[in-house]
Amino acid sequence: MPLKHALWRIASTPSALSEGVLPSEALLENMIVAEPAILSREWMIVGRQEVTGSGGRIDLLALAPDGSLILIELKRDKTPRDVVAQALDYACWASTLKAQDLERIYSRFTNQNLATAFEARFNTPFDEETVNQSHQIVIVASRLDSASERIVNYLNQRDIPINVLFFQVFDTDHGQLLSRSWLLDPVETQTAAAVNAKPALKEPWNGEYYACFGHDGSRNWDEARKYGFISAGGGGWYSGTLNLLKAGDLVWVRVPKVGYVGVGRVKGSALPADEFILRDEQGTERPALEILKESSYHSHLLDDPDGREVFVPIHWLETRPLQEAVNETGLFGNQNTVCAPKTPAWRHTTDRLKSFFPQWNANS
Repeated sequence: MPLKHALWRIASTPSALSEGVLPSEALLENMIVAEPAILSREWMIVGRQEVTGSGGRIDLLALAPDGSLILIELKRDKTPRDVVAQALDYACWASTLKAQDLERIYSRFTNQNLATAFEARFNTPFDEETVNQSHQIVIVASRLDSASERIVNYLNQRDIPINVLFFQVFDTDHGQLLSRSWLLDPVETQTAAAVNAKPALKEPWNGEYYACFGHDGSRNWDEARKYGFISAGGGGWYSGTLNLLKAGDLVWVRVPKVGYVGVGRVKGSALPADEFILRDEQGTERPALEILKESSYHSHLLDDPDGREVFVPIHWLETRPLQEAVNETGLFGNQNTVCAPKTPAWRHTTDRLKSFFPQWNANS
């Protein structure tokens, strides 16, 4: 069933806001271009009304921090089933795009250089070798019929990342308000996209997780080693995938541009910074942010449910300092904080890492 919102004025006698109609979906497209956070705070719009190989025009294209491509299609006047079919057709075209194709698309969109803009936006280089290794589809609609919802769910169950963003408009005395809700948790489609390798290269997941730990001004690997945790924050795209981890899971940790630095077992569920407790050097339990002093851990975003730092407790089986990180050509890497890779590169990576971290299976 489509998600429906109801908004009420707060008063001793509350009153419901009446549902309105958006003047045009072109206006919604303009709004998304002006403020991409309507969809996601972590996506970068790179193209608009781009002609596809089949002669159609895809409404919007965006890139995620890991270089995966997001295809955004507004329903407009298409029937519900048609919009799903058209989005899949556009995905066939998008899957063939190379870095130079995206650079040309972005140049047409902004007259700017994509590599420069990408690095400025995400603080990571634009990697021509890994960009568009995966993609996800987002359909934006005010409603979708139940058959189309079943199709979307069916595709997701088979690792084809597609989601629907429902929007509603409400009339007020001061203008219209826009609300939105996702059919599926965006983390699910993000995760599916992260492991969505070319079909010929996919293989069963080996049950071992990959984690990316950003050692920078926001967090510190030495403290993570000492106190037993991994963390992420600054936006839901970064912290949301930590919820994939459950107690007992084995996780291999990599620091971007440095290499693999540890392996451990998850001890508990992901918790926001203001709820995460650590033991100090005297053995006293205290809030984590009272103990951790080497980085900010997004402490200025504590009141932001989407941006605040999220922690997962880890029992380390073996770790290394940054200067001894394992970094070989061919080892798996990804900007997603956590994923469950289904590629030969991940199997090769874990096989290699077990020789560098011989305690990987200790006490487990």
